[in-house]
Amino acid sequence: MIRKKIFLAFVVISTVSLLLHHGGHLESWTMEAFYLGCPVLCSLPSPCLEPKHTHVAFLKTHKTASSTMQNLLFRFAERHNLTVALPIQSCGHQFCYPRTFTSHFVHPHTLPPSIVTNHMRFSRAELRRLMPEDTVYITILREPGLMFESLFSYYNQICQSFKRVPNCSLEAFLEEPLRYYRPKEKDAMYARNTLTFDLGGDKDRSAEDVGYSRAFVAEVEQAFALVMIAEHFDESLVLLRHLLSWDLEDVLYLKLNMRTLSSKRSLSPDLSAKIREWNALDARLYDHFNASLWRQIAAMGPACVAREVRLLRKHQDQLVRNCFGRRMPLMRSASQIKNKDLRPWQPNAKVDIVGYDLPANLSQVTSSQAQENCLKLIMPEVQYTQLLLHSQSLLYRRNFQQRTPQRPQTPKLSVRSVLPRRPPAASPQGPGSGPGSTSTSTLRPAGGTQARGAKPGQGSSPTQAL
Repeated sequence: MIRKKIFLAFVVISTVSLLLHHGGHLESWTMEAFYLGCPVLCSLPSPCLEPKHTHVAFLKTHKTASSTMQNLLFRFAERHNLTVALPIQSCGHQFCYPRTFTSHFVHPHTLPPSIVTNHMRFSRAELRRLMPEDTVYITILREPGLMFESLFSYYNQICQSFKRVPNCSLEAFLEEPLRYYRPKEKDAMYARNTLTFDLGGDKDRSAEDVGYSRAFVAEVEQAFALVMIAEHFDESLVLLRHLLSWDLEDVLYLKLNMRTLSSKRSLSPDLSAKIREWNALDARLYDHFNASLWRQIAAMGPACVAREVRLLRKHQDQLVRNCFGRRMPLMRSASQIKNKDLRPWQPNAKVDIVGYDLPANLSQVTSSQAQENCLKLIMPEVQYTQLLLHSQSLLYRRNFQQRTPQRPQTPKLSVRSVLPRRPPAASPQGPGSGPGSTSTSTLRPAGGTQARGAKPGQGSSPTQAL
């Protein structure tokens, strides 16, 4: 018995020493993990983690913080030399949404992909034809009341069902929704059960059809390994990190595509109840997967998840300080952002979507690679998608030229050649025609180290949020 205790003590001391050997910045949270009995956290390639899972399909839903998640995935792909499936140019920055996804919507220069994350209407069969067999499918949902208020505000000059409402009144719409709503009309998917529609379901199925609702929830549960919840974004990221065996640094983010506080409104309990009644299918989806998320948190250990959330936020604070100085950057309206590449698309004059600007003195305190990383951390969806497409097309052409060396060399890529010129104003055609700009900075196509478990030779390689 004494020998057994001595042996166990030796194993514990050796394990802790090994973990601390990976760097002083891991010491506090490794020790805390040890005392709480939590899963081991690693920040460097080491035997304590499985190989990173690099085949990911993220269904980007509307107004759910999915733009922030998309940006995270874009940056992960670039760091690890992974190819991102991107839309053909006729589809804009979405996969021809609201048409149901098909692999024909994928740009041939972005094949075969490791990651897909731009907006689409979900088709499990088509994605399985496109993506590798071991792809992990994830998506994100948001509380229906808050989500619908955001949809109504964001699309009230685009969606005809909303445009008909006198004085853009949410109360008036919810008092008699069928007076304004046309189920077969263009952009009608923004006006009812948008989550259900994005996931490939029937947005207009009667709320009385409980059998359909239950079957659809079961179908979503079977298709997705993780359904994140926007209201618990950090906790969802902890589960995602463990699911994919990613490092803590892989899930750092900054919120994107946010509205100003003045363009948001609080909902009374009565109004929230009317929204849930009108979007009954979405409400059932959300309630089911919100409960599912907390069951997964309970299985991992609430104290362990809370500890990792604290560490995530601590590392994000450090990332922000590196990019913006000593404090969180101020959110600015598009007109106030000096770097045109960083101006988010504006859906209409009544809604101000805010973004960020990099400090003017950033080049004096960080390396060019660090500047590029900071720029991409805050780059809006439309611009980042265009940048990735050009970067991956460049790699595609280079590979083609290796087979046909007589062709001239493709010139170096810069943001100036990537992003289109800024249109005069917000287009009534919707977010698929969002703005680009002429750049004030230069980016190189990002490379980076190969992910643990990633296939060699994959191409190098964003955002609807709250």
